[in-house]
Amino acid sequence: MKSKIVTVALLAITLYSCGGSKSATPIVDAKKVVTTTSLEEGKSLYESNCAKCHKLYDATDFSKEEWKPIVGKMQKKAHLTDEQGTMIYNYLASKAN
Repeated sequence: MKSKIVTVALLAITLYSCGGSKSATPIVDAKKVVTTTSLEEGKSLYESNCAKCHKLYDATDFSKEEWKPIVGKMQKKAHLTDEQGTMIYNYLASKAN
């Protein structure tokens, strides 16, 4: 009987110690890496698509936050894919103030 109690106690201690702590380390999303090739393609897309309808703005004319809605709106008008819009935004944001 004592051996059963000791066994159950050891099992309980083992299970308790294996249970994770309540303050788990939060999972952090890895930042997306923007390559030079992707930025060059974004620049090319910006110059070839946006200049069709209006003058090209200098990337420093707007901040990163200001470029986001501008690119989103113009992406739809230019019939660009989300990937193309993202490449254009990444190019402009990399040069913005």
